[in-house]
Amino acid sequence: MTLSDAELDRYARHIVLKEIGGAGQLALRRAQVAIIGAGGIGSPVIQYLAAAGIGGLTIIDDDRVDLSNLQRQTLYGMADVGTAKVAAAAAAAARINPGVAVTVAEERITTENAARLIDGADVVIDGCDNFATRLAVADAALAARVSLVSAAVGQFDAQLGVFRGWHAELPCYRCLVGADPERAEASCAEHGVLGPMTGVIGSLAALEAIRAIVPFGTDPAGQLLMIDALDFRFRTIALPKDPGCPGCGRG
Repeated sequence: MTLSDAELDRYARHIVLKEIGGAGQLALRRAQVAIIGAGGIGSPVIQYLAAAGIGGLTIIDDDRVDLSNLQRQTLYGMADVGTAKVAAAAAAAARINPGVAVTVAEERITTENAARLIDGADVVIDGCDNFATRLAVADAALAARVSLVSAAVGQFDAQLGVFRGWHAELPCYRCLVGADPERAEASCAEHGVLGPMTGVIGSLAALEAIRAIVPFGTDPAGQLLMIDALDFRFRTIALPKDPGCPGCGRG
């Protein structure tokens, strides 16, 4: 497998990076990424991964574009209101890069279908908006031994983690959040969210998906990035593995 002349031009700014190069760009073209949620976080994820030349994107969302989404969900415009998000997102990805194969699933991930929906993915990015879905996705990614990039945002805050809990020394998502699927959550509809925060954390999620496919720099697994826009602060904390975790520990 080689890159065409057009691909060499399109991805030249990647190829000149010694950490990526031609071999890395080919790895991106061979990769499949599953994206859970085509909303505020999913929008920049889809845009940047399509632009980066990821070979296949699977976009999973059961929602439709609403007028209130347009404040932060940059994939969509007025003409998309009322349209299934996965259909509008697939069309947007095709406009960015027709060389990317996009598969869509207009359904909500559950514990029953998560394994099927992420099957074949090299990386899973979770930007969904409810805790039960996050647990289902995390459990499926752990069982499949697929890197999970988990991103969340609320008001002026955001967090990002990369989870590979099948490794003896690395935590899984349940090591961070516990196991209660009924834990209370505040939705952005109730408490609001600053639009650009979704762009910041979604862009970083796309970056970590690329890093998972073409390793470069420091592996972020085992750390949690936390962003506080009110205090203009980025910080990372270490995430220990829970030896009693029902997901990746001895239980």
